[in-house]
Amino acid sequence: MSDIDPKNLIRIAHEDGSQTKSQPMDLGARVRDLRKSRDWTLERAAKQAGLARSTLSKIENGQMSPTYDALKKLAIGLEISVPQLFTPPSREQVNGRMAVTMAGEGTHQITTTYEHNILAESLSVKKMLPYRARIRARAMEDFDGWVRHDGEEFLYVLTGTVTLFTEFYEPLQLKRGDSAYYDATMGHNVISTSADDATLLWVTSLV
Repeated sequence: MSDIDPKNLIRIAHEDGSQTKSQPMDLGARVRDLRKSRDWTLERAAKQAGLARSTLSKIENGQMSPTYDALKKLAIGLEISVPQLFTPPSREQVNGRMAVTMAGEGTHQITTTYEHNILAESLSVKKMLPYRARIRARAMEDFDGWVRHDGEEFLYVLTGTVTLFTEFYEPLQLKRGDSAYYDATMGHNVISTSADDATLLWVTSLV
């Protein structure tokens, strides 16, 4: 394929075949920003992309227009898609947010099976919901059927032992330090199997 002049690239093809108009941008500066955001040296970035250091340096300084093959190598090395090389970060993106929940803080929600302590409540817009859970249930009969909801879920056993029941897998015995990641649309229930109620760190994706 012929060389591509990134300064003249004003359309970005999406996976669905559509095109979005975009302002011409400096590919070299974009690549440099992506590299520095990862705290990578030229040597490391070039190695990741399978390019010579001198080649990457010339791309960053606008001294050469990379071939499509080089663009693909750059995207793979930076773990992004080719269109993202020409798409600057959204200006609407909120950066630098943080929420701190001290021990003993957080809203408590108690049910017959679980006791949740919701974490990071001060962030009203987020992509995941973290919470600490005390597992009160001791048998599947404690539940009114399967728990299921949209998104994905990750659990990490903090104390005690539990059994994770899921709709499509055999029951899984988990102890302190064990974890599981699963599709939350699949029916799932957790019970404590230790003398004291087990506690978990649970993280649910918000979709």
